[in-house]
Amino acid sequence: ILRVLKPGGRFVFAGEPTKIGDTYARKLGQLTWWLTTNITRIPALSGWRRPQSELDESSRAAALEAVVDIHTFDPSELEKIAREAGFKDAEAKTEEFAAALFGWPVRTFEAAVPPEKLTWGWRMFAYRAWQRLSWVDENLLRGVVPREFFYNVMITGTKS
Repeated sequence: ILRVLKPGGRFVFAGEPTKIGDTYARKLGQLTWWLTTNITRIPALSGWRRPQSELDESSRAAALEAVVDIHTFDPSELEKIAREAGFKDAEAKTEEFAAALFGWPVRTFEAAVPPEKLTWGWRMFAYRAWQRLSWVDENLLRGVVPREFFYNVMITGTKS
């Protein structure tokens, strides 16, 4: 990046998981998957269960993601790496703590149930809840929760 940027040029990497965020997101996803796929085995809830072949394929894809999606970061380490590489003004910012704690179970639940079960009302509830929790993250939790606990990290800096 440093080689191809003009002096004063800015780089931005956005949306990569923090080490801690990735850990809790995976655990929340695993727990939600286990709960949803086991509860929907109950005959009265079987209409909420995707076909086993779809569940198996989703599990295979999730297992592959854990192998190939290994880029997780500590915000302070990212800043240090960028500064040592020669970038000035290197700054990492994080987002989504409460929103991620809510969002990962919701996304996992949605992947485990038939799409036709997820009404417009459900989709709007999930979206609005995520929006509100993102506001809480930005306006309340950012000053209380260490940035390493937020899910996403972005970094930027400029070439001298």
